[in-house]
Amino acid sequence: MTKVAAEIESLRKELQEHNYRYYVLDQPQISDFEFDMKLKRLQVLEAEHPEFYDPTSPTQRVGGGVTKNFETVRHDTPMYSLDNSYSTEELIEWERRLQRLLGQVELSYTCELKYDGASISLTYEDGLLLRAVTRGDGVQGDEITTNVRTIRSVPLRLKKPFPGRYEFRGEIVLPLEGFAKMNRERVENGEDPYMNPRNTASGSLKLQDSSMVAERPLDCLIYGIAGPALSLGSQGEFLETARALGFKVPDTARVFKSMEEVLKFLEYWDVNRNELPYETDGVVIKVNEMRFQEELGYTSKSPRWAIAYKFKSEQALTKLKYISYQVGRTGAITPVANLEPVLLAGTTVKRASLHNADQIAKLDVREGDMVFVEKGGEIIPKITAVDYSQRPEDSQPVAYITECPECHTPLVREEGEALHFCPNDTGCPPQITGRIQHFISRKAMDIEGMGGETVELLFQQGLIRNYADLYELTREALLPLERMAEKSVNNLLEGIAASRAVPFEKVLFALGIRFVGETVAKKLARSFGSMQALMAATQEELIKVDEIGERIAESVVAFFSDPIKRELVEKLGTHGLQFALDESQLSARSETLKGQVFVVSGVFTELSRDELKKRIEDNGGKVASSVSSKTTYLVAGDKMGPSKREKAEKLGVPIISEGEFLALL
Repeated sequence: MTKVAAEIESLRKELQEHNYRYYVLDQPQISDFEFDMKLKRLQVLEAEHPEFYDPTSPTQRVGGGVTKNFETVRHDTPMYSLDNSYSTEELIEWERRLQRLLGQVELSYTCELKYDGASISLTYEDGLLLRAVTRGDGVQGDEITTNVRTIRSVPLRLKKPFPGRYEFRGEIVLPLEGFAKMNRERVENGEDPYMNPRNTASGSLKLQDSSMVAERPLDCLIYGIAGPALSLGSQGEFLETARALGFKVPDTARVFKSMEEVLKFLEYWDVNRNELPYETDGVVIKVNEMRFQEELGYTSKSPRWAIAYKFKSEQALTKLKYISYQVGRTGAITPVANLEPVLLAGTTVKRASLHNADQIAKLDVREGDMVFVEKGGEIIPKITAVDYSQRPEDSQPVAYITECPECHTPLVREEGEALHFCPNDTGCPPQITGRIQHFISRKAMDIEGMGGETVELLFQQGLIRNYADLYELTREALLPLERMAEKSVNNLLEGIAASRAVPFEKVLFALGIRFVGETVAKKLARSFGSMQALMAATQEELIKVDEIGERIAESVVAFFSDPIKRELVEKLGTHGLQFALDESQLSARSETLKGQVFVVSGVFTELSRDELKKRIEDNGGKVASSVSSKTTYLVAGDKMGPSKREKAEKLGVPIISEGEFLALL
């Protein structure tokens, strides 16, 4: 090794260690000036000797790279959201559910404070940072690696060998002290201050110039991992491992052996959270044992083994000036309280949802009332009570509207429904534009270069009246429009053309059939195979599909029975959209496992758990989360928890291996 190479290597190691001690351990050993002098020396040497470039060098922290467009990428493993609880009773009921599923075992719990920031997934391959991706919709997000590299508490290279590819999950936060400093500087410069740390942290990650991100005191706190099977026995053990690898893990996390201890922890932090250096809105409680996490698994949206306890929201008193009404894409009418602006949990609140006519009657809320407003789950403002002592003498009860505020069609309210609806779904403007906006959204047709404002513009100009009209747009019609330059028109038309390749189940979801979400759309696509078969299906045939109830079946039949909607779908077909599963999906389908119920547990060698479950569903079988008398087989992998095995043996359910399952096919 040459003298220069040796000096570069020595400076890198020294600066990485000082960086770790300063930003992760909060135990600096040298002054900022000394650190800066060493960093400048390294920058000079690297500039003079580009042959020694290393993406994990401390000099890469200063930023400088510019990202014009953040590429959307899929997570290797989905980033699930958490179920929320707001009372100790809900937590106790959650524990009861766990015990029912696991069979009365001894559980311990890891409690971690829920910091309020932007979720992030950091992929490391053989110990090196490969990419950083925002949570997005949980399945895919925006790659922001260039910006995240500037965050000093994110290791570019792990401190210990860690072979394989893993996604470390964490939260990008803005410490309160750093946030206050940023705002002082903005005020001094004559600029408006930022409203809250969470939004500022999230916005910082999407700045195009990474050198600007590097100037902001962002921090990264790690709480989870996803990837191949690990030899970790518990969440507590993972947190210790993450610390040893160089990640910043809050030292407030604790492991408890009972729910009573968990509740005391919640009580303590509900009172003392204001002493923390970061904003926090609750505590995440996880089943500590990894084998039990494996057994409990996930719902379509959330892990069963974790829950977020939310601290009581802040509350404010303000005046309700008047009530307005919004029309959603399904025709649902939502009453909205328009308020005197009030500061609440760091943001100015001007509007709050009143949900429906029943809620207005229940609160007896009236225009002119002084009302208590809080943020439900710290996000959506809602009115919780009325200060009747300040009610004006001439106050009148709210007369709920009887006509659609947009198209003046008489509203309907079906028996058992909480909401009023506008039935004019093909002629009511907000419903039309709302359905088109749903159609183009990321989870549906994912049309690049088009957003809600563009939809409104095209509708107002008479260029589209439904989502099928999107495929008839021309360059000549678009170019004269305001804000439509050559490049934006090209991007829009390319995005529409590319959407023709979106798979059938997403096309089905994009249609906006009431009660047909992503999961239901996938089930219907797999069960019927094509749009033609689904359109011809009877209500009885639909109900036979796993988890498709009467309400969903009625909605699907009603949608395809409507001549206007049917014509619209057929029109989409003429534009080349995917109206059937592709050949590989069709060839993988069979009725081999029809009527059989499988529970999958453990770690497998040939297939991942998700692939194994997909094989079951593709071949007509059903996947259940827990063993019962209805279970046909328990497919057991390595490290399967004992409770599922014990329950299967007790009920006489056959236990088969991965190889034996594949032999069934």
